[in-house]
Amino acid sequence: MSQLGYMEKLLDGIEVEWRDLEEVVKIQRGKRLVKSQLETSGNYAVYQNSMTPLGYYYESNAKADTTFIISAGAAGEIGYSDVDFWAADDVYLLLTQDSIASKFLYHFLLLQQYKILAQVRRASIPRLSRIAIEKLQIPIPPLNVQAEIVRILDTFTELTAELTAELTAELTARQQQYEYYRDELLTFDDEVEWKTLGEIADIYDSLHKTPKYSENGLSMIRVTNIKGGYVNLDETLKVDDEVFLDFTKKYLPQRNDLVMSRVGSYGNVAIIPTSNSACMGQNTVVIHPKIHNKYLYHILTSNIGQSFIEINVGGGNQKTLSLKAIRAIPIPIVCEEEQSNLADTLDKFDALTTSLTEGLPREIELRQQQYEYYRDLLLSFPKPEVVAHD
Repeated sequence: MSQLGYMEKLLDGIEVEWRDLEEVVKIQRGKRLVKSQLETSGNYAVYQNSMTPLGYYYESNAKADTTFIISAGAAGEIGYSDVDFWAADDVYLLLTQDSIASKFLYHFLLLQQYKILAQVRRASIPRLSRIAIEKLQIPIPPLNVQAEIVRILDTFTELTAELTAELTAELTARQQQYEYYRDELLTFDDEVEWKTLGEIADIYDSLHKTPKYSENGLSMIRVTNIKGGYVNLDETLKVDDEVFLDFTKKYLPQRNDLVMSRVGSYGNVAIIPTSNSACMGQNTVVIHPKIHNKYLYHILTSNIGQSFIEINVGGGNQKTLSLKAIRAIPIPIVCEEEQSNLADTLDKFDALTTSLTEGLPREIELRQQQYEYYRDLLLSFPKPEVVAHD
């Protein structure tokens, strides 16, 4: 049976009414809490300017089975809670009335999220006004139809969550296995020669300034791009030729150079895939190795490099890895043939983990697309035609 035929049977000839959001829900703003009132754990999560709880509070001001919209920060994001919680002042609670179920409203608003996000006022702190959502048109099918739609869409959501949990567990096990064998292979006896990173590589600091970005141009590698072993240049921000030349005065990164993050998410390492294609953003260093680059990569990401980095990182809330500390990272030096063999072996282990890492988002994406397909189909109620009057 087609989904369209299924919905026609559910509606049984009933015409679906459309009404403004403000007519079917009470839009209520949350109440502010100051940081000193929050706890790191507790009975009730506090939502403020994102879908990640800001903290916890000893009481709630929002009941279970409530849909809400973030109004500042991650403005336009839509949430639903099946337990009591605290809504802070950057949250609009959507308190439903008898004609509409809160979970049905949640799924429909997800369908309309692009319209909601288009109403967000872009500023230093993005904001969504109450006026921007009050006139949003909402379909009101019979409650039994709403319940059936929610059941179907929740099923897809639950299947996606189960798949994510299973694949994440498998990925974690694979990563732990890789890290175990890596650290075993990179355990050296007392006879091995040790040098500092500064002795076996040229290290270049980035410019300490924020560039002007362009829609097109060459890549600038920033801290957020340094992950997963290789830099994906397609995901980097771009700069024009003038900015690129300015940021490559010290050094023009080459293929197989390594790049490391210094501030915030410090100590991450990746390899640059092509020559003369990228410059370094602030809070990064580029490492031009004089030994096997993949061997050096595995050393820097192993317990040898990472434990030294953890001991020597400085700073308060914003952790910073100094150039002095980076140059002092200890590197075991074995013959070129052994460097190559170790790198090849670890690459094979790494490839097994990477294949699963890449497969996980793809599997989840396919499930999400399946959910969105049925959501769009099930929630695409026809609007009554407006008759023009002379």
